[in-house]
Amino acid sequence: MLYRRLVGGGVAFVILLLLVLGIKSCRDSARRDAFKNYVRDVAAIVQGSDSESKNLFAVLQRPGGQGQVQLQNAINGYESDATQLVDRAKGTSHPDEVSTAQRYFVEVLELRRDGIAHIAQQLRTALSGQGGQDAVGRVATQMQLFLASDVLYSQRFLPNLDRPLKKEGLLGQVAVPRTRFLPDLQWVRPITVARSLKGLGAATGPSGPIAPGLHGTALVGVTARPGGQQLSQSGATSITITAKLAFDVNVQNGGTNAERDVVVQLSIVGAGRPIVREQTIPSIAAGTQKVVTIPLAATPPLGRPVTIRVNVKPVPGEKKLDNNRASYPAIFTR
Repeated sequence: MLYRRLVGGGVAFVILLLLVLGIKSCRDSARRDAFKNYVRDVAAIVQGSDSESKNLFAVLQRPGGQGQVQLQNAINGYESDATQLVDRAKGTSHPDEVSTAQRYFVEVLELRRDGIAHIAQQLRTALSGQGGQDAVGRVATQMQLFLASDVLYSQRFLPNLDRPLKKEGLLGQVAVPRTRFLPDLQWVRPITVARSLKGLGAATGPSGPIAPGLHGTALVGVTARPGGQQLSQSGATSITITAKLAFDVNVQNGGTNAERDVVVQLSIVGAGRPIVREQTIPSIAAGTQKVVTIPLAATPPLGRPVTIRVNVKPVPGEKKLDNNRASYPAIFTR
């Protein structure tokens, strides 16, 4: 009887030990998979960021065929893409051991987003004849944000990722991505930026005296896409957040002259960090309307009252401005 008890106890112990080892093995496997998945997600985001760098500097390095409006719209698009990458990075699932690396990774992408955003803001002035030289200097300054992002990635993100990967024995099993957003240090020099923009058509600003007759634009209305909600100034519009959220802004040329390079700005304020986006309408014939689509890209505050401000910036010779802008209350929902 005692022998049977001992044997039974031994069998139970072995079963318990196997269960413990099995559970530990499953946990270890899940843990290693979490590290691998994180590196894979980082690689996908880095690939997107590298593509932005390639496209941005391809536009700046290849003058042929790029007009000022096309250039401005292209940079605005890159800004939207960079904002989406920041949002993706913030939502990336990661093991606790790489939390420090994850924080640096988000900061890298934020630097790149901010650099593109500031370049987009300064570009219109840099391409004009008034204040263009100062704006070119500010564009070159923003190139330093790209340089800072590259240093932060190599000197802070990679070491804080490599250490936990090495501890887990995964350093040789995963491909940790490398990245460099600024292709050449010469881009931090204003003279390099000035030469590039000159080749892109940054000549002398206005093409001559203002044409005689009435000049004026007006904001007709704003519609959220893809939901189709017409914004109203009298009450808050409920807008569903989607990956393709954008706003169609209808602008009318009420003057007697065709207008070119009409800038439309949309901002969301009242909760969290303001979101500001711009798009340019290449031309509007006299007496006609045109719709410009402004993608939001950044995720707006959820479930909080905000104000959507839309402003059609005045064209040369325009005097009546009270019909160029409007403010719309709104709430963003899922």
